[in-house]
Amino acid sequence: MERSAAAIVTDPFDKSIGFTPPHLKADVVTVSHDAPGHSNLSTVKGARTVTGPGEYEIAGAFITGMRTTMRNSEDGAGTQLENIAYVIEYETASICHLGDMSAIPAQTQVEALGTVNVLLVPVGGGKGLNAVQAAEIISLIQPSIVVPMHYKTGKTKLKLDPLSRFLKEMGLGRVSPEPSLKVTQSSLPEETQVVVLQRKGD
Repeated sequence: MERSAAAIVTDPFDKSIGFTPPHLKADVVTVSHDAPGHSNLSTVKGARTVTGPGEYEIAGAFITGMRTTMRNSEDGAGTQLENIAYVIEYETASICHLGDMSAIPAQTQVEALGTVNVLLVPVGGGKGLNAVQAAEIISLIQPSIVVPMHYKTGKTKLKLDPLSRFLKEMGLGRVSPEPSLKVTQSSLPEETQVVVLQRKGD
């Protein structure tokens, strides 16, 4: 993104997942749901917090929050929790962060997301989408670039599937991680491409 674009942090995590939380400065922080791995606001300074559905315009970015499939809490009582997916529209591209989405959304919800250039999608199961579900929602949304998230890594304490399972589902072998991802309309691939980002501290 351009230097003048809003700096946005999505779902800041705490140390309970196995990584040391970074200290960040941003214009906006979005939270998909209230859970330790997704709502550690203390690690982000100077940011306006967005935690629910609606439309927001902050620092030059247009953000739309949309309720998605409910997920069960871990309290054993079957309590339903709300997950918010966010579409962030810059001048150069639109990005969708699905949060901890746990099931394929209805067609009307998919259509409500609009055109998505970059899709950040959970792929490791647990409380989020598994590899098969992730591949299905990718086929529905048809983004230009897919960035997998929420999968088993060397340090994470969560019970998740490895990234290789998702890559196999997508018909891919090993994908070399990239240190960063820069996106412009002119650089978007014609066919959906999976980009794996390097994990810091793993």
